[in-house]
Amino acid sequence: MKRSTLFILSITGVYSAIFHSAAWSVNNFLMTGPKAYLTFSSSVAAGAHSGMEECKFQFGWERWNCPESALQLSTHNRLRSATRETSFVHAISSAGVMYTLTRNCSLGDFDSCGCDDSRNGRVGGRGWVWGGCSDNVEFGEKVSKLFVDALETGHDTRALINLHNNEVGRRAVKDTMKRACKCHGVSGSCSIQTCWLQLAEFREVGNLLKIKYDRAQKLEMDKRRLRAGNSAESRGATAETFHHIHATELVFLEDSPDYCTRNASLGHQGTEGRECLQSGRNLSQWEKRSCRRLCTECGLRVEERRTEVVASCNCKFHWCCTVRCEQCRTLVAKHFCTRRDPAAPNHSRQRSRAHRR
Repeated sequence: MKRSTLFILSITGVYSAIFHSAAWSVNNFLMTGPKAYLTFSSSVAAGAHSGMEECKFQFGWERWNCPESALQLSTHNRLRSATRETSFVHAISSAGVMYTLTRNCSLGDFDSCGCDDSRNGRVGGRGWVWGGCSDNVEFGEKVSKLFVDALETGHDTRALINLHNNEVGRRAVKDTMKRACKCHGVSGSCSIQTCWLQLAEFREVGNLLKIKYDRAQKLEMDKRRLRAGNSAESRGATAETFHHIHATELVFLEDSPDYCTRNASLGHQGTEGRECLQSGRNLSQWEKRSCRRLCTECGLRVEERRTEVVASCNCKFHWCCTVRCEQCRTLVAKHFCTRRDPAAPNHSRQRSRAHRR
């Protein structure tokens, strides 16, 4: 069985357990019984998976590249990490669950959910009014909270940080929504428009959260109070700290570890063996510097390997109605991070002063 399939099954199992323990007494929109359980749990699992796929895209050329174990939020010595990367994982997975529930609602997958028409008939601006079928993000938000936030059963600092970052992810879904409009008027004059809100592409949500990751704030907590766990003293210190944190910004508690080197206990694979980019069309400056970031600055060298790629080519349309292609083989140069030759001069390892990725 493929790892992705195992991943989905494991997430389904986690959220299935939450379903039974959560209080499902929310009025007006939740169904009851086996059908509700199957419908919502599968959507939540798919949403969590889409969140992690977006995480992999956003961090594809960074030292920490959102490994398969990231969503498990695994603990080290029974202490959950609260790094900058963990904050992004919480936000993007929470956003993915909310986004998928909202989208499935719009597609008519839930008998208990329909369009958000609460604004319909109101004047939205000059020349347009609210109408049509807006995506029901309120539904997606409420159900995602029941599933995702139920993971945090404690009241310690780490739990509150996770809940905060979950909410940042949900806000990102709302903040990226777009207004779509339809013209009305004689002969297409568009004298008045009817407009509604719809979800943006999930990539836009990921881009926004990546910006928030880059400027995430570290909480400076008194270590003595932090060790107090769920005590009143710890909760008071946490509440005082969160008072100065903006509700739309990611927060973290601990500095990131060294992602250059492998650490099996923490689930970090290091950058040895990773592919990097040196040339190609339409590469960003960040991608062009990936070999330096993943290899050179981690004490590794860049090795070029020639790889044979098979792709369809010389495709022709035949009447009627097939397309026939040839299979062309080409050699493509790829670059990977490998250990330096022991016989080569010893180079000092450069490390970025910025937060390690």
